[in-house]
Amino acid sequence: MSKSTPKNKESSRSSARRKRDHVDIVLSKDVAFCEKTTGFENIDFIHNALPEIDYKEIDNTTVFLDKKIQAPLLISCMTGGFTRGESINRLLASVCEELSIAMGVGSQRQMLDDAARDKSFRVVREIASNVPLLGNIGAVEVARLTKDEYRIDDFHRLVDAIRADALVVHCNPLQELMQPEGNTNFRGVLDGIALLVEQLHCPIIIKEVGAGISDDVARRVLSVGVKHIDIAGAGGTSWSGIEIIRRKNKTGSTTYWDWGIPTRESLQMVNALRPEYPALQIIASGGINDGVAAAKAIALGADVVGAARVFLEAGVRGGKRSLKKTIHSWIEDIKRVMFLTGVRSVSELQRVPIKDR
Repeated sequence: MSKSTPKNKESSRSSARRKRDHVDIVLSKDVAFCEKTTGFENIDFIHNALPEIDYKEIDNTTVFLDKKIQAPLLISCMTGGFTRGESINRLLASVCEELSIAMGVGSQRQMLDDAARDKSFRVVREIASNVPLLGNIGAVEVARLTKDEYRIDDFHRLVDAIRADALVVHCNPLQELMQPEGNTNFRGVLDGIALLVEQLHCPIIIKEVGAGISDDVARRVLSVGVKHIDIAGAGGTSWSGIEIIRRKNKTGSTTYWDWGIPTRESLQMVNALRPEYPALQIIASGGINDGVAAAKAIALGADVVGAARVFLEAGVRGGKRSLKKTIHSWIEDIKRVMFLTGVRSVSELQRVPIKDR
C-alpha cells in the first residue's frame, strides 16, 4: 500500500499545491485570530531591582532531544515538498545551524506516497547537521497505520530520510475539518501513536497547529508513552482561517476562525500534569511573536518555545540577514528578562514568579 502508484503521485502533486497555497497565504493574507489572543499580554514578570548577577553570566543554552542548543528556541514545522519549499528549508536550516537552535520540517506525508519528493526534506539535515531536527506527519496518516494502510517501516523511512531526532504527529482535527480536501477520519489515532511510541526508534512529539492541547488530550497521549507535547495554542496564526481562505468562502469563519484554547491556558493545563508525568517536556507555540512572550512561556513551564510565521516572514521577505537578526533579538530579549528577574539559566527562568496584570 505504501508503494508509489499513479494515484499516490497525483495525491503528492495535490499535496504540493496545498503546501504552496499555505505559504503564499501566510505571506500575503491576514491570518491571525480575529479576537482571541494567546493570553500572554495579561501577565507580567515581577521586576527584580537587585538581581545580584552579571549579565555576562547568563546562559541561554539548554538541552533538547539530547542535543545542546544555544537558546530554547525552535523554528516550528513549516514547509517542504515543492520547489519553493526547498529553498525556504535551505534558508531556515542554514540559520538554525549557525545559531544552534532546533528546526522542524513541514508535513512529510508526500514522502509516504512519492519518494521523489524526498529532496526538499533531506536537504535540511545536510545543512543543519548538528541541531535537533523534527520530522512531521499528520494524525490521520498515523491512524492509517492501525488499518494496515501503512507499515511501521514507512514511518521509519520518514525519520531516517532526514535523520530526525523526533517525529511530530500533528493532531489537527480543526484544520482537516476546514481544509477543502481534508480527511476527518480520526478513528484510531491514539492507537497509532501508541504503535509509534513502541516501535519507532525516536521520540514522538504530539502537536496541535493553533487550536491548543487540553489536559485531557495530554493525559491520553502521555498514558501511551508520549513524553513531548507541543501545545500550539490559539491566538497566533489561525490555520482554520488559512483553510477558509483556500475555500474562497468565509462561511462559518466567525465561529471557527477563532476556535481553540488560548496558548497560555493550554500551556498551564498541560504543565499542571508534570507532578503526575515528571518526564514530560513541553514545547510552547501559538502566537508567540517575540522574546519577551517566549520568556513568559518558559516561566509558565515550557522547555522550548516554537514559532513559524514570524520567522518565515523575516526570512522570505528580508533574507538570511533579516532572519538572523530576528532570532538574535529573541535570544537577547530572553536574556534581558532573565537579568531583570535575577536568574542565570533557563531552568531557573522556569521557576520565576509571574503575576496577572
